[in-house]
Amino acid sequence: MILAIDQGTTGTNCLVVDEELQIRGRGYWELAQHFPRPGRVEHDPEEIWESVLSAAEEALRAARVGAADLRAVGITNQRETTILWERATGRPVAPAIVWQDRRTAQRCRELPADLIRARTGLVPDPYFSATKLEWLLRRTDVPAGGLAFGTVDSWLVWKLTGGSVHVTDATNASRTMLLDLDSLEWDEELLELFGVAPALLPRLAGSSEVVGEAALLGAVLPIAGMAGDQQASLVGHGCFRRGEAKATYGTGSFVLVHAGDVRERAPEGLLETAAAPSGYALEGAILASGAAVQWLRDGLGILAEVAESDALARAVESTGGVYFVPALAGLGSPHWRPDARGLVTGVTRGTTRAHVVRAALESIAFQVADVIDAFPSRLEVLRADGGASANGFLMQFQADLLGCRVEVAAERETTALGAAALAGRAIGLWPDDDAIRARIRRGAVYEPAGDAAALEALRAEWQLAVRRVLLT
Repeated sequence: MILAIDQGTTGTNCLVVDEELQIRGRGYWELAQHFPRPGRVEHDPEEIWESVLSAAEEALRAARVGAADLRAVGITNQRETTILWERATGRPVAPAIVWQDRRTAQRCRELPADLIRARTGLVPDPYFSATKLEWLLRRTDVPAGGLAFGTVDSWLVWKLTGGSVHVTDATNASRTMLLDLDSLEWDEELLELFGVAPALLPRLAGSSEVVGEAALLGAVLPIAGMAGDQQASLVGHGCFRRGEAKATYGTGSFVLVHAGDVRERAPEGLLETAAAPSGYALEGAILASGAAVQWLRDGLGILAEVAESDALARAVESTGGVYFVPALAGLGSPHWRPDARGLVTGVTRGTTRAHVVRAALESIAFQVADVIDAFPSRLEVLRADGGASANGFLMQFQADLLGCRVEVAAERETTALGAAALAGRAIGLWPDDDAIRARIRRGAVYEPAGDAAALEALRAEWQLAVRRVLLT
């Protein structure tokens, strides 16, 4: 059995997975986000670590096994979130800066966009790690030789190995804005641009290889799989071939299509990234999707529970002309406007909370459709996972908008299953991609329906609302 650690933005999920990629036990531990001022989002790195220990212990208890019964550990994580710590003590020098944080937006406007696009496949945006790291380095007195930088995967491996291993994989490194995507090595010119000493950086390793030994809950286990959450999800869906695509509907929505073994320049608005266990992918990153529904619950009190949204959306025939552009942390793909702010438009005296909730759900599907329109080829199937993939209204509306089948994973924890698959492959549990694909189960399937002309009119109104946001 394998322990899969899925460290996310709002919590840590751990799964105990058997040889058939079936879940034997699961544990979850919530993680606090801190918002010290507008545009800033932080975690406490020690709270991240404690959440992993608590969730792992809960998963083992649920599976009725001990840590000694495990064969390996696989790690997947929220990407881009940036941690800087002292090598000698392991003490973080500051809170972790979360991927949603926008404090470096002005710095990103000053960067050489063409250089960064050519080298990294990314766009200059506060979303990525480099400007976060630069910001932290300018505010610490500790010499660079005494510091270690990492995304969350690196931090967890450091903690699991007692500080003996400082490593990351290509999927996480490709989100830092410091990696040359052609060579898959740290780029010296970009390191100089951001004032990053090479001594700060983790060693680069494969996504499916043993990188160290974890001391976890009384056992010593190989750490055999590492990948950023979206690339792990691609593995968890069995998307190993060029053209196979998935969308994860979480706090944000992330659409990835496998691009094969040769780097392919992304169309405007999309990103290039490393895939797991190898190769490349094209990606669209939507910064606020499920977060929009959470905001209706937590910020406005329109919902008592997110699960209410499906029934509320179905309670009305349409949004009544309401459109919600959830630029709560700027706009990601395909616009890349960190300064954009959210907009609710079309409100009248007859607007009810059901109309607003439906508009929020539709906004998720509209954003995914805008991203998929930017891909170079038409999709036949979109595989879906994440919490919002359980929302039947949203998935059917997505299939209608795209005009293609949407297949929802039978197990929503696809990201963690991808981490387990990478670890199992590294220790010889599964010999190849086909062996992993054969163990993946599909759940609900949504076929496109609806009136094409009416759907096109809805998209036109949505795009008008987006243009209003971009003009402000």
